[in-house]
Amino acid sequence: MLPRTLGDLRSSEFGNESYRTRNIKDEMRINLIRKLQKKEPIFSGIIGYEETVVPQVVNAILSRHNMILLGLRGQAKSRILRELTAFLDEVLPVVAGCEINDNPFNPICRSCRDLIQEMGDRTPIEYRGREERYVEKLATPDVTIADMIGDIDPIKAAKGGHASGSELSVHYGLLPRANRGIFSINELPDLAGKIQVGLFNIMQEGDVQIKGYPVRLPLDVVIVFSANPEDYTARGKIVTPLKDRIGSEIKTHYPATLEHGVAITEQEAWTRRHSSRTVLIPEFIKQVVEAIAFKARADQRIDKRSGVSQRLPISCLENVISNAERRAIMCGEDQVIPRIADIYSALPAITGKIELEYEGELKGADTIARDLIRQAVQMIFRRYYPTTDFKQVIDWFEMGGQLKISDAEAGASVLNRFEGVQGLIDKVGTLDVRSDSPVGLRVAAAELILEGLHSIDKISRSEERGFTAIDRKGTQELYRDYTIERNRYKKPLN
Repeated sequence: MLPRTLGDLRSSEFGNESYRTRNIKDEMRINLIRKLQKKEPIFSGIIGYEETVVPQVVNAILSRHNMILLGLRGQAKSRILRELTAFLDEVLPVVAGCEINDNPFNPICRSCRDLIQEMGDRTPIEYRGREERYVEKLATPDVTIADMIGDIDPIKAAKGGHASGSELSVHYGLLPRANRGIFSINELPDLAGKIQVGLFNIMQEGDVQIKGYPVRLPLDVVIVFSANPEDYTARGKIVTPLKDRIGSEIKTHYPATLEHGVAITEQEAWTRRHSSRTVLIPEFIKQVVEAIAFKARADQRIDKRSGVSQRLPISCLENVISNAERRAIMCGEDQVIPRIADIYSALPAITGKIELEYEGELKGADTIARDLIRQAVQMIFRRYYPTTDFKQVIDWFEMGGQLKISDAEAGASVLNRFEGVQGLIDKVGTLDVRSDSPVGLRVAAAELILEGLHSIDKISRSEERGFTAIDRKGTQELYRDYTIERNRYKKPLN
């Protein structure tokens, strides 16, 4: 049973001298050290930062620093900041009714000091949980000093009969309300310069002054920020004196490996549908979806300053599953198994998440997205089939074979036609697909092979999903015509 009065609190575990005098930075440091000693995970759900970002965050906490996470969009900056609450105590005793979570043993608020003086050990005590001690603000240009720090409330002063410069007439802003907790500002460069200047005192001296009146509050707070490097030039900047007062600047990054990316997407995407149908996502489909983001981040037609968020493969995979689910519902299938055709149907989840350079704008977002899918398929195809001979399959098309499939066609029907392509089904074993695997899985594997052969120009495919042999002669004639046309314009003018 937690103590409910100041007298009971004094005689409890909260009443020892070390607890009374420690601040929040010491609290986070102590809890972090305990986690490290027990070898517990530092963060939950953060993948790919174990050797880079996480050690730097740990060092910042051990150093009792305020910190800023600097990185492009979709790099889990906000998530890491919210996870910092794991280093707070489970509960924190505060003076009941206090707006700024005042410490019962060392109150800084005038009303709390008056209450304790009047009631003594009978002063009521409340408790704040970890989540209640985290205050987050998205920086926008319209944020004012009053929003962040506070203002004198004339109505409160009039009703209470207080002087306008009295602490009892103060309406506290977000920062004082985060006292004895964590205050997070997202997208710091968007905050007006004069507001950033208003943060100097709290970061350096640990107190705030309200509206020019002699009201000083020595707050106990950890201030953390996030920022996107693009914002430094596009919308605003971090003023130098504020940046100088931030103890640690930690740079985040996108997943370094395809495996890390797949694990993140799998963790965040809504893949478990509330349906009677079983969702089975082939591993190679997950890899193709993730490879789209990897290829986009390296593509010269896409703006590098904006980055390609991890939300792209997450949204794309959700759309891929939905298209497969739609097919399963229409065809009466019991299993939802995505295939490459479903990735092409997920273009709306890709085009809205890439910022194009001038060259990309000329081609159009849809064209770029389709090209990214083709590159991603090629990447995964080469990973599984680096040296495999597909001569039988290619010869089948060279001898006049044609194949046209639809993303809405039932798996059994498509598989029946795939089996007619000489040597195709024999190669799906490399993708960990067996002869007794579900029909949809065999179809997905065979379609990856066909799309892979198309991506390396071994067979042709129309946008209507028709696979045919490459028209080598037609390609040569087209190239020759292009060469003639180009040279014609090089003739000197008379």
